[in-house]
Amino acid sequence: MRVFLPSTLPAVAQALQAGHVGPGPQTGPLAGFAVTPALREAYASGDTEELEYAALTEAARASLRLLAADPAAPPRRVVLAADIPAEHVKPDPRDGEPARVAISITVERKDLAAAHVDAPDADTDVRSAVQALPAADAGDEDARFTVDGAEGHELGWYATQELTYLTE
Repeated sequence: MRVFLPSTLPAVAQALQAGHVGPGPQTGPLAGFAVTPALREAYASGDTEELEYAALTEAARASLRLLAADPAAPPRRVVLAADIPAEHVKPDPRDGEPARVAISITVERKDLAAAHVDAPDADTDVRSAVQALPAADAGDEDARFTVDGAEGHELGWYATQELTYLTE
Protein backbone atom coordinates (compact mmCIF):
# COMPACT_ATOMS: atom_id res chain seq x y z
CA MET A 1 0.00 0.00 0.00
CA ARG A 2 1.39 3.43 -0.92
CA VAL A 3 1.65 5.63 2.16
CA PHE A 4 2.78 9.27 2.23
CA LEU A 5 4.85 10.33 5.23
CA PRO A 6 5.17 14.02 6.10
CA SER A 7 8.73 15.04 6.84
CA THR A 8 11.34 17.79 6.78
CA LEU A 9 14.81 17.88 5.25
CA PRO A 10 16.56 17.42 8.66
CA ALA A 11 14.24 14.47 9.40
CA VAL A 12 15.16 12.91 6.03
CA ALA A 13 18.85 13.28 6.88
CA GLN A 14 18.18 11.60 10.23
CA ALA A 15 16.23 8.78 8.53
CA LEU A 16 19.05 8.16 6.07
CA GLN A 17 21.53 7.94 8.93
CA ALA A 18 19.28 5.69 11.05
CA GLY A 19 18.14 3.49 8.15
CA HIS A 20 14.46 4.02 8.97
CA VAL A 21 11.84 6.78 9.16
CA GLY A 22 10.74 8.07 12.55
CA PRO A 23 11.55 6.76 16.00
CA GLY A 24 10.18 3.25 15.37
CA PRO A 25 7.02 1.43 16.53
CA GLN A 26 8.24 1.08 20.14
CA THR A 27 7.23 4.74 20.62
CA GLY A 28 3.80 4.29 19.04
CA PRO A 29 2.42 4.20 15.52
CA LEU A 30 3.85 6.46 12.84
CA ALA A 31 1.36 8.84 11.21
CA GLY A 32 1.01 8.81 7.45
CA PHE A 33 -1.55 9.42 4.72
CA ALA A 34 -3.00 6.96 2.21
CA VAL A 35 -6.09 6.15 0.21
CA THR A 36 -8.53 5.17 2.97
CA PRO A 37 -12.27 4.45 2.97
CA ALA A 38 -12.83 7.92 4.52
CA LEU A 39 -10.82 9.56 1.71
CA ARG A 40 -12.78 7.64 -0.94
CA GLU A 41 -16.01 8.77 0.73
CA ALA A 42 -14.82 12.41 0.77
CA TYR A 43 -14.42 12.38 -3.02
CA ALA A 44 -17.48 11.68 -5.14
CA SER A 45 -15.26 10.47 -7.95
CA GLY A 46 -11.62 9.93 -8.66
CA ASP A 47 -9.36 7.11 -9.67
CA THR A 48 -6.58 5.73 -7.50
CA GLU A 49 -4.02 8.19 -8.87
CA GLU A 50 -6.25 11.18 -8.04
CA LEU A 51 -6.94 9.83 -4.56
CA GLU A 52 -3.23 9.24 -3.96
CA TYR A 53 -2.61 12.86 -4.97
CA ALA A 54 -5.19 13.95 -2.37
CA ALA A 55 -3.39 11.85 0.28
CA LEU A 56 -0.06 13.37 -0.81
CA THR A 57 -1.57 16.84 -0.43
CA GLU A 58 -2.71 16.03 3.12
CA ALA A 59 0.80 14.80 3.94
CA ALA A 60 2.25 18.04 2.56
CA ARG A 61 -0.04 20.01 4.88
CA ALA A 62 1.16 17.88 7.79
CA SER A 63 4.73 18.67 6.76
CA LEU A 64 3.94 22.35 7.43
CA ARG A 65 3.20 21.41 11.06
CA LEU A 66 6.54 19.61 11.32
CA LEU A 67 8.25 22.73 9.97
CA ALA A 68 6.46 24.81 12.62
CA ALA A 69 7.89 22.50 15.28
CA ASP A 70 11.43 22.85 13.84
CA PRO A 71 12.05 26.53 12.99
CA ALA A 72 15.67 25.75 12.02
CA ALA A 73 14.56 23.40 9.22
CA PRO A 74 14.70 24.75 5.68
CA PRO A 75 11.17 25.93 4.72
CA ARG A 76 10.44 23.17 2.23
CA ARG A 77 7.60 20.69 2.52
CA VAL A 78 8.82 17.10 2.30
CA VAL A 79 6.70 13.99 1.77
CA LEU A 80 8.21 10.51 1.61
CA ALA A 81 6.31 7.89 -0.38
CA ALA A 82 6.65 4.38 1.04
CA ASP A 83 5.23 0.98 0.17
CA ILE A 84 3.95 -0.67 3.34
CA PRO A 85 2.10 -4.00 3.68
CA ALA A 86 -1.58 -3.09 4.07
CA GLU A 87 -1.97 -5.18 7.23
CA HIS A 88 0.35 -2.72 9.02
CA VAL A 89 -1.61 0.38 7.96
CA LYS A 90 -4.78 1.29 9.84
CA PRO A 91 -7.11 4.20 8.99
CA ASP A 92 -6.93 6.98 11.58
CA PRO A 93 -9.11 9.76 10.07
CA ARG A 94 -9.37 13.09 11.84
CA ASP A 95 -11.20 16.32 11.09
CA GLY A 96 -9.92 17.56 7.77
CA GLU A 97 -7.61 14.56 7.36
CA PRO A 98 -9.62 11.66 5.90
CA ALA A 99 -6.44 10.07 4.49
CA ARG A 100 -4.67 9.86 7.87
CA VAL A 101 -3.35 6.40 8.80
CA ALA A 102 -1.33 4.84 11.62
CA ILE A 103 1.60 2.59 10.64
CA SER A 104 2.43 -0.13 13.15
CA ILE A 105 5.85 -1.20 11.80
CA THR A 106 9.18 0.48 11.28
CA VAL A 107 9.39 2.08 7.84
CA GLU A 108 12.80 1.00 6.62
CA ARG A 109 14.80 2.93 4.05
CA LYS A 110 14.23 0.07 1.60
CA ASP A 111 10.46 0.68 1.88
CA LEU A 112 10.79 4.21 0.48
CA ALA A 113 9.71 4.61 -3.13
CA ALA A 114 10.33 8.34 -3.68
CA ALA A 115 10.34 11.77 -2.10
CA HIS A 116 8.25 14.82 -2.99
CA VAL A 117 9.92 18.11 -2.03
CA ASP A 118 9.33 21.81 -2.60
CA ALA A 119 11.75 23.63 -4.85
CA PRO A 120 13.72 26.46 -3.22
CA ASP A 121 11.46 29.04 -4.92
CA ALA A 122 8.63 27.93 -2.60
CA ASP A 123 10.55 28.96 0.55
CA THR A 124 8.83 32.33 1.03
CA ASP A 125 5.30 30.91 0.64
CA VAL A 126 6.08 27.91 2.83
CA ARG A 127 7.58 30.12 5.54
CA SER A 128 4.47 32.35 5.42
CA ALA A 129 2.20 29.30 5.58
CA VAL A 130 4.02 27.95 8.65
CA GLN A 131 3.67 31.32 10.41
CA ALA A 132 -0.04 31.51 9.52
CA LEU A 133 -0.90 28.01 10.82
CA PRO A 134 -2.05 29.02 14.34
CA ALA A 135 -4.38 31.73 13.01
CA ALA A 136 -5.67 29.42 10.26
CA ASP A 137 -6.41 26.74 12.86
CA ALA A 138 -8.35 29.37 14.83
CA GLY A 139 -10.56 30.04 11.80
CA ASP A 140 -8.91 33.13 10.29
CA GLU A 141 -9.78 33.01 6.57
CA ASP A 142 -6.88 35.25 5.52
CA ALA A 143 -4.47 32.94 7.33
CA ARG A 144 -6.13 29.92 5.70
CA PHE A 145 -5.54 31.58 2.31
CA THR A 146 -1.86 32.01 3.20
CA VAL A 147 -1.57 28.36 4.22
CA ASP A 148 -3.28 27.30 1.00
CA GLY A 149 -0.78 29.46 -0.90
CA ALA A 150 1.96 26.93 -0.18
CA GLU A 151 -0.11 24.36 -2.08
CA GLY A 152 0.23 26.51 -5.18
CA HIS A 153 3.73 25.04 -5.47
CA GLU A 154 3.92 21.54 -6.90
CA LEU A 155 6.23 19.22 -5.05
CA GLY A 156 9.12 17.91 -7.13
CA TRP A 157 9.66 14.16 -7.41
CA TYR A 158 12.96 12.64 -6.31
CA ALA A 159 14.15 9.04 -6.55
CA THR A 160 15.36 7.49 -3.31
CA GLN A 161 18.92 7.57 -4.65
CA GLU A 162 18.69 11.38 -4.68
CA LEU A 163 17.73 11.75 -1.02
CA THR A 164 21.30 12.30 0.16
CA TYR A 165 21.70 15.18 -2.29
CA LEU A 166 18.59 16.86 -0.87
CA THR A 167 19.99 16.83 2.64
CA GLU A 168 23.45 18.22 1.86
